[in-house]
Amino acid sequence: MLPKLRTEFNQRFSAQKYADLRRLLEQRSGVAIDFRVAETPIFVSRAQLDEMAAAGAELTAILMGNPACLGAARKAIPQGYLVANETPHPNFLTADFALVRGPGGELTPKLVEIQAFPSVYGYQVVLSQGYRDAYGLDESLSMFLGGLDEERYWQLLAKTVLGNHAPENVVLAELDPMHQKTRPDFEVTASRLGIAIVDIRNLEAIKDKLHYRNAQGSLVPIHRIYNRAIAGEMIARDVRLPFDLTHAWDVEWAGHPNWYFLISKFSIPWLLQSPFGRAAVPPAVFLDEFLEGTGRSDLIAAGVDLPVETGQGTTYSELLLKPLFSFAGKGIQFAPTRALLEEIPAPMRAGFLLQQRMSFVPTIATPCGLTQAEVRILYLWPDDGELTPVLSLIRLGRGKMMGVDHNKNQEWVGASAAFFPTEREKSQK
Repeated sequence: MLPKLRTEFNQRFSAQKYADLRRLLEQRSGVAIDFRVAETPIFVSRAQLDEMAAAGAELTAILMGNPACLGAARKAIPQGYLVANETPHPNFLTADFALVRGPGGELTPKLVEIQAFPSVYGYQVVLSQGYRDAYGLDESLSMFLGGLDEERYWQLLAKTVLGNHAPENVVLAELDPMHQKTRPDFEVTASRLGIAIVDIRNLEAIKDKLHYRNAQGSLVPIHRIYNRAIAGEMIARDVRLPFDLTHAWDVEWAGHPNWYFLISKFSIPWLLQSPFGRAAVPPAVFLDEFLEGTGRSDLIAAGVDLPVETGQGTTYSELLLKPLFSFAGKGIQFAPTRALLEEIPAPMRAGFLLQQRMSFVPTIATPCGLTQAEVRILYLWPDDGELTPVLSLIRLGRGKMMGVDHNKNQEWVGASAAFFPTEREKSQK
């Protein structure tokens, strides 16, 4: 973190500027913002963000080069969600990092989660520009990664989403999109790229093609789907689509649904098989292996402090229990007990992960005290292009978890953005 910029921002902050930020965000998104926006961005060095971006890319390369991992993940895809015409690589990827203390006391990034699914690529630009405009941030502060500027960022996003198709034949498909908290991102993306937002339940199948109704009610063929429908939510809500998701439809996917499962929390134990993964990823095992195999001894060998087993009352204070294919932190249990673990039916245990709990280091000085930051690196990977880090997304929090839903009724927490100096970085440290 860059203390000089942090101090200057805090000194210049006012409630009116924060109100201006909220007004700008709703004005530029065109809808209400129904989640908490942090009062502040964070200021970091470009080297810090580049380190995390490189780590996420390296971890992705490890997974993409491991056919055994991808094959096992493919077998774990729930029935009815293994979609035909899988693409050679995901189009979207996010890697979340925590800043923790290294062996020598230094701050070091550790992977929280990696997910091959889109994030708020449109809204995050609006949020970053909102911070710049509302608070009068210096123009020398940058936010784009991968050598991009704003123009090239939107060009790359358009290439990734649209492929080679006209915007009229590309849709952003989500479950009940008008009532999702991410609707501001949908509106920004649709406006910028010229595509329609549709409820995935309203797609119409004719022979081997899918269609949507435009604003005039006309039936329009879909050539490419920007998939924002989270399989985990559809499963949790027992959604029944009017078409067979697994059928080989004559359509392209921008963000093929299978990749939601192929690179996810399922990947984390596999990453630990490589030296780089062991350095960058907290130890984790599948629940069935912990209860019925070598998982417990594997965690101990990796340096996790586990208690002596004393029966069902044993509490694993250093572990988190995570459903593999949940979203937005749903279902995560802190310090699970042996009883809780054994309550999960044996056939379902392979769908859960036990991972070492990380201690986020509070590094952001705010009027409410030191605050923790989780850094998400957003990547784009066009069909015929390369994996490119493009932007960061920040979550600020002082609770157990970093998501905006887990830091309610607090100030100086929530969704945020990162800026780094370009021309004057050395003088700001």
